[in-house]
Amino acid sequence: MSANANAVQAQRPRASARTHVGGLHITRRGIQVALGWIWLLDGLLQFQSFMYSHAFIAEVIEPTAEGQPGFIHNPILKFAHFYAHDITLWNTLSAEIQLAIGLGLIFGGRWVRPALFASFFWAAVVWWFGEGFGTLFSGAPVSPLMGAPGAAFLYLMIGLLVWPKDDNAPGKPVDGGLLGRFGGRIVWSLVWAEAAVLWLLHVDRTKNAIKSQITEMAEASPHWLATNLHSVATDFGGDGTSTATVLAILSVLIAIGVWTRARPVALSVGVVLALLYWIYGQALGGPFWEGSATDVNTAPLLILLAATVWIVPKPATSTVSARERVPPREVSVGAT
Repeated sequence: MSANANAVQAQRPRASARTHVGGLHITRRGIQVALGWIWLLDGLLQFQSFMYSHAFIAEVIEPTAEGQPGFIHNPILKFAHFYAHDITLWNTLSAEIQLAIGLGLIFGGRWVRPALFASFFWAAVVWWFGEGFGTLFSGAPVSPLMGAPGAAFLYLMIGLLVWPKDDNAPGKPVDGGLLGRFGGRIVWSLVWAEAAVLWLLHVDRTKNAIKSQITEMAEASPHWLATNLHSVATDFGGDGTSTATVLAILSVLIAIGVWTRARPVALSVGVVLALLYWIYGQALGGPFWEGSATDVNTAPLLILLAATVWIVPKPATSTVSARERVPPREVSVGAT
């Protein structure tokens, strides 16, 4: 080939071998793996000695029945009574189920669907019999600061959203799964709309409601965390009503924002607020420090929920102008 032909070849633009994607690269598989690790941690927490004691029944399960309507109250107490008959057997089985769900999601492949199907069943059982539907129907529901609507509900929703299918296309969110195209945004909006309603309830708008909730978690925390929590609780003393109102308005904006062009902002603010709740209202995920936490609480799960509806940046493509295109030239082999 002549030197002229080589020069022409060198001038032709070469397509990049890599697809450059700005920002986060979020995939359905990635969220499945993250969800699996959280399930795995919950399974390990279930092996704590506290879970094998009757205090687990009296202090964790039975209190969720208080103030609930009969169709929720009675089944919870019956379940607690049944569970207590052989707590070693049932608690070990509970831990193993959660470990199996986590490992199935992490290993992937043909194990994902069975793991997710099991998670649907188990999350529903826990949300009813272990969390009393987040005590939403009781006279004193758990506030968003303390983890409403409950981790089990979010496990169920995220599992439905990341049910295996073709991975998300460039520029599209993972949003979908078994809940349809807008499923993730609907769930996100429901969670934050519920948070707004809870903040406006009298039980969360009393003078010292927020202070009392933070102080309660501080008492079950190590000194380095308790000191910080007590300091924050003091700042909220006597100002519960105005704070709850501001948080309710902010929750509404977060719920609505995912349906607008401000979706990344709404998701980001929601994640930051969830993390603040997690630190100050849930003491970094609950009473880990006393060995009685059954899960990581809601913040890590709300982050995964936000990931399912995050807009994935479109991959950059290399474009070549008409002037840059050099038509191939016929060159005689052996020409001088």
